[in-house]
Amino acid sequence: MKKVGGLRRRWLINTVGVISALGLVCVFVVTMVFSAYYYSGMTSDLKYRAMTTSAFFEDYLTHDYQEYYQACVDYVKDFEHKNRIELQFIDVNGNLVASSYGNWPGESPTTSDIRRAIENQTMETFDDRDPNTGERIIAVSNPIILGNGEVIGVMRYVTSTRLLNQQIIKICLTCLCAFIVVILIVLFSSNYYIRTILLPLNAIIKKAKRITSGSYGMQIQTKYDDEIGELAQTINEMSAQISQNEKSQREFISSLSHELRTPLTAIAGWSETLLAGDTLDPETERGMKIISRETTRLTEMVVELLDFTRIQDGRFNLNIQQADIRGEFEDTVYMYSSRLNQDGITLEYMDNDDEIPEISCDPERLRQVFLNLLDNAAKHGGSGQRIEASICLEGENVVIRIRDYGPGIPEDELPLVKKKFFKGSSRARGTGIGLAVCDEIVEMHRGTLTLENAEGGGTLVTICLPVSL
Repeated sequence: MKKVGGLRRRWLINTVGVISALGLVCVFVVTMVFSAYYYSGMTSDLKYRAMTTSAFFEDYLTHDYQEYYQACVDYVKDFEHKNRIELQFIDVNGNLVASSYGNWPGESPTTSDIRRAIENQTMETFDDRDPNTGERIIAVSNPIILGNGEVIGVMRYVTSTRLLNQQIIKICLTCLCAFIVVILIVLFSSNYYIRTILLPLNAIIKKAKRITSGSYGMQIQTKYDDEIGELAQTINEMSAQISQNEKSQREFISSLSHELRTPLTAIAGWSETLLAGDTLDPETERGMKIISRETTRLTEMVVELLDFTRIQDGRFNLNIQQADIRGEFEDTVYMYSSRLNQDGITLEYMDNDDEIPEISCDPERLRQVFLNLLDNAAKHGGSGQRIEASICLEGENVVIRIRDYGPGIPEDELPLVKKKFFKGSSRARGTGIGLAVCDEIVEMHRGTLTLENAEGGGTLVTICLPVSL
């Protein structure tokens, strides 16, 4: 799933990217239009000059070629636009007779417009690179025709496109600058617009995550009366509804747990009383032991439910005092080992010589954690017929480890095992809240509770408690 931060990137790609593409296309089109306009305008200008000059020569020329030649020389001397346009007179053999660029005509041009003008007796144009110089030029060649219809030469106007190209480049750069300004304006406005979406959306996401983590009833404040405001209002309604449902659920569990404790206490007391006598036959005694064992199990479940509701309501408190954590753990292990021996499971305590100081803790709640973890190891890893328990001092922390040799926990379930009501693929009986309660107790001691699959099989549970709170 993509992060919300990607909205900015996607907006820029989808909006600015499209605008940029369209802008570049517009710059290209404008440049091409102006290029065509300038080239067409220059060609038209040269054609007009060629037509007016030809008309002048037709009025003053006779059949004398020498007179034609002299008229060409005189005309190019007085040509006013020689700084940007070259006027050439070429004879029928393609030789340059006179040029507005100087007395010495120079090299004769070889472009195709000259030959076509002589052959077709029509005005011809050329727009390409000059074969002699390699420079891009525009040329217009108009045949000089005497009164008897004889073509005696070609009058040719030619200009370089360098100035035209410079003008076109200026227009292109101007368009690009305008395009960049537009893009900057779009970026600024888009960034402002995106911020008005992302900032409240990020705030909604943070609050929604807190609601997801259990802060039910939390409300999201928003000043927008649009889709974002509607989203916030919907989440607020959902949060309030979940909070109400959770409250009803906790009240029901708490009430039910309290109601169950009285009959369970009576059942446990009478079963112990009956088992203490000698009047029961073997079959009845066996049944009473089952009743006593199941009553104990059910009582433990009720205690878990009560603790869970207290945690949810914020009424779960610790009775902190200095306690011998090693002694508390060893007593729990030795007490529980006798119960496991009846089920054929060996609980092995890995003793060591570490000097473990007394720590600030609630010993009763930690014994509850130890018992729950040992019970879980027996229920879920009892098939391995062996459980190992150890306690040691590592730096400033007391580390307690409980390992079974059962099938372990599926990798996809490891991140979820401490969540409330999660039982996963295990078929063992239970409420699914024991580990959640244990994790909460350990966290209230500023410690950590981790579960992982041990090397060689089985599950390893590690409790890390600071020496001082």
